[in-house]
Amino acid sequence: MKKFFIFLAVAGLMAFTANTASAQEGEAAPAAEEVQVPTEMSAQDLLAGTGEEIPLHQALKTKFIEGGAAFMSLIIICLIIGLALAIERILYLTFSKSNTKKLLANVEKALEEGGVEEAKKVCRETRGPVASIFYQGLLRYDQGVDVVEKTVVSYGSVQMSEMENGLSWISLFIAIAPSLGFLGTVIGMINAFDAIQAAGDISPNVVAGGMKVALITTVGGLIVAMILQVFYNYILAKIDGLTIDMEDSSICLIDILTKYNQK
Repeated sequence: MKKFFIFLAVAGLMAFTANTASAQEGEAAPAAEEVQVPTEMSAQDLLAGTGEEIPLHQALKTKFIEGGAAFMSLIIICLIIGLALAIERILYLTFSKSNTKKLLANVEKALEEGGVEEAKKVCRETRGPVASIFYQGLLRYDQGVDVVEKTVVSYGSVQMSEMENGLSWISLFIAIAPSLGFLGTVIGMINAFDAIQAAGDISPNVVAGGMKVALITTVGGLIVAMILQVFYNYILAKIDGLTIDMEDSSICLIDILTKYNQK
């Protein structure tokens, strides 16, 4: 499932890159048909005269091109792959959620009516990590309740590791995205100083290009990091909820088995 989401992420990135390349080619065409406008008219006057607003996707493409394809592409890659991993984790954790109270009631009823084998059948037919933990514990019921308790604790750690699978990659992209943005900032500043040195004069027109690239890459990296951080914290919250559910249900299972053993 994770490979499927990564494949979709790569496909989306390729489509975005192709679309951006076509946009870059299309920018040269209107240049030959520029309208002669009096020099005293400002950009705000032109926008007010046309009454048109730039679409959001077009504005994003423009900033992407202005920020430099090299660094902005790397930042977009971090966003797409990070989102793919985050969505995969959210779906996995959502499908792992189960009604533990109903499961405990069914296991207790199965123990009373058909014994341990019937309880195992109930766990096999129920999805989620809690049912898997119950099944592993019931497999070792003949070795005593103490062994069942140790098995439940050990297998609970295994389920925790499976739920946290992929989080390290998401945290990596959260760290890398702003770092790439800051790297673009440094390179933009270097370009600005190179332009000043070549021109032999400090003027707004000379410095503006490098400064603009620097600011756009920084903003892009920070936005990507913030988006992924929100998903990362949401995933951690879902894992915490499932963990509490697992621990509480495991204690209840041991109590049920202890009562059943005393009969």
